Amino acid sequence: MSEPTLPTTPPAAEPWLRGTLTDIDPVRRAVLHALELAAEDAARWTDHLTNAQLLARPHGLPPIAFHLCHIARSLDRLLTYAEGRQLNPEQLSALKTELAPLTEPPSATAAGEARTEFRIGLASASDRIRAISPDRFADPCGIGRKQLPTTVAGLLVHCADHTQRHTGQFVTTAKIVAAS
Repeated sequence: MSEPTLPTTPPAAEPWLRGTLTDIDPVRRAVLHALELAAEDAARWTDHLTNAQLLARPHGLPPIAFHLCHIARSLDRLLTYAEGRQLNPEQLSALKTELAPLTEPPSATAAGEARTEFRIGLASASDRIRAISPDRFADPCGIGRKQLPTTVAGLLVHCADHTQRHTGQFVTTAKIVAAS
């Protein structure tokens, strides 16, 4: 059995260690760095994968394509709440279809669509995060139908945390499918 072909380019220093975005307050800077790292990890670990690999479910794991779409869509939802708004019908519909790659036969272009949605979602989230004033960090926000309490800063931190959690999952799945 031959060794799997995995990306060999060592990563540069992670975004938070590069001294970038110094014109932005530390909270938003940390969140933006987490999004940059997710984009770099996606490029490193998934850009070389085939459509079938992005949609594979090794050992029953969710496919990489799911994580890419989920990251983009969850950022959109979280930032909607941070902006003081409730989800619109389009966002609610997207939420209901997020698991479609797990339950329905995917289209031949599903993986490419997931990559595109991920990249566009990260760019949009970055713009929206930059537009949030640090003066609003302590503002209360309600999440979901139950209006669970948090703050704008809490939502921003969760954007970073949630994105990195799913990034770790898709990187692990990418390593498994590449080794198969």
